[in-house]
Amino acid sequence: MADSLLTGLGEEKDKEKEGREKDRHVPKTEKNRERDGFTETLGFNDKNGGSKSQKRSLSDLSLVRFITTELTRGYFLEHNEAKYTERRERVYTCLRIPKELEKLMTFGFFLCLDTFLYVFTLLPLRVILALLRLITVPCCGLSGSRLLQPAQVCDVLKGFIMVLCYSMMSYVDYSMMYHLIRGQSVIKLYIIYNMLEVADRLFSSFGQDILDALYWTATEPKEKKRAHIGVIPHFLMAVLYVFLHAILIMVQATTLNVAFNSHNKSLLTIMMSNNFVEIKGSVFKKFEKNNLFQMSNSDIKERFTNYILLLIVCLRNMEQFSWNPDHLWVLFPDVVMVITSEVAVDVVKHAFITKFNDISADVYGEYRASLAFDLVSSRQKNAYTDYSDSVSRRMGFIPLPLALLLIRVVTSSVKIQGSLSVMCVLLFYLGMITLKVLNSIVLLGTSCTLVKEANMEEKLFDPPPSVVSSRANSRANRTKQTPTVPHQEPTTNKAGIPQTPDVPQPPNWAENTSPILPKSDSDTFLTTPDEEDEDKIINTDTGLEGDELKHRAPKKDLLEIDRFTICGNRID
Repeated sequence: MADSLLTGLGEEKDKEKEGREKDRHVPKTEKNRERDGFTETLGFNDKNGGSKSQKRSLSDLSLVRFITTELTRGYFLEHNEAKYTERRERVYTCLRIPKELEKLMTFGFFLCLDTFLYVFTLLPLRVILALLRLITVPCCGLSGSRLLQPAQVCDVLKGFIMVLCYSMMSYVDYSMMYHLIRGQSVIKLYIIYNMLEVADRLFSSFGQDILDALYWTATEPKEKKRAHIGVIPHFLMAVLYVFLHAILIMVQATTLNVAFNSHNKSLLTIMMSNNFVEIKGSVFKKFEKNNLFQMSNSDIKERFTNYILLLIVCLRNMEQFSWNPDHLWVLFPDVVMVITSEVAVDVVKHAFITKFNDISADVYGEYRASLAFDLVSSRQKNAYTDYSDSVSRRMGFIPLPLALLLIRVVTSSVKIQGSLSVMCVLLFYLGMITLKVLNSIVLLGTSCTLVKEANMEEKLFDPPPSVVSSRANSRANRTKQTPTVPHQEPTTNKAGIPQTPDVPQPPNWAENTSPILPKSDSDTFLTTPDEEDEDKIINTDTGLEGDELKHRAPKKDLLEIDRFTICGNRID
């Protein structure tokens, strides 16, 4: 039995050997050739293969074939159509930014110009009318009526501040300040100029609060309990602020004048290169819609202030050269360089901020509508602030110190002698009043058009924001919601083994705090819908009810954002 098994296994082995020998002598079929060719191409051919197969594999891996493949290789962009369409829209947005930004800058420039001209033209007339009323009302025996309206009280205070500060500014020697600054080194002047820019922003922030506190203290109803230190201390603080801010702007203008008059223009070049450092500090930060609105207002104020500083520099230089018109063409290239660098920096900065934060160029139209709303609302009967003050709060542009400095420079540069000079001054004043009236009419018409296009007419009749609502919003922004888990006592089963109760997992608050908000044509300029609609959306989407809604932080409307509301929240 064992012998028969061994003979069977031997026969099977002999048959396998015969089959292998036959396979060696059998010619390759097409299928085998394709397989061998594939392996030869990949470089896994046997070492004992023929020389012909090796030559074929080397020819397949030639440099010519690789270059031919690279030159004829194709791809299809339509396979990722959404991605390339988005990239094209970003390019179009960057190309639209200069036009839309300059529209906003032009509109904001004329708003600042209207506020600035108000100090020279209508404010003196309003002060005179208020003083006449103050004199005539007691003489006529009208004891029951108020002596002055709240707006007239504010006008009189502004007039007194300007008069006192101008008398104090007359003791400041501009020539001595110029030579003192000119004797410093270039690097020291560069550092001083940067410090002055920072100080100007800080002064503007705190100064508007000082002026608002003075206006409210002087016009607060007498029925209320006194909660202030008095009108006179507030008035002295306002006078001190306006005087110091005017001195600061004078030093800034003097430094710019030294840069213009330097021989090698190195200081002016360094000061202009400082504008490009602003790109580095702004472009690579996260910006939202409200943050960009705040920065746009700051850029409008900065550009208008630079124009006034250039005007002061030209006046001082023309005075030194006896008003020779040929010297004006010497200053012209430097003036153009300063303005060009400012515009270029603003365009590049806004273009990349909108690109990195995926903000549409149409947002600048919303910003113009918001600024136009301020102008139109200040003309209403229920207006609660003057338009010049609203521009100051919105953009951080306070016209009193800048107007005071310009008056000081003009009076020291232009000598008025004789009746002809008086007539020239009177004609110039009438021309400024005409410019102010025409500018106001054009701005008011343009603002009405922008408000109608944005469908914001119904908001003109809304009551002014109260202190309680603003405090509630600020508290809501500071509070953070922390989910509470109900405490449950551990239980035991029948076997006496303690069991931990099923603790419900806290909900995903990150998802619940960002509900999808609807957008309508009438509220396209807003960041959030009305409160009632928002509550309905929160109830339907997140299921939060009752006290949980109070902890939500509502976003601010563009109309509630001013220059100093979110200064510390630029970086999120």
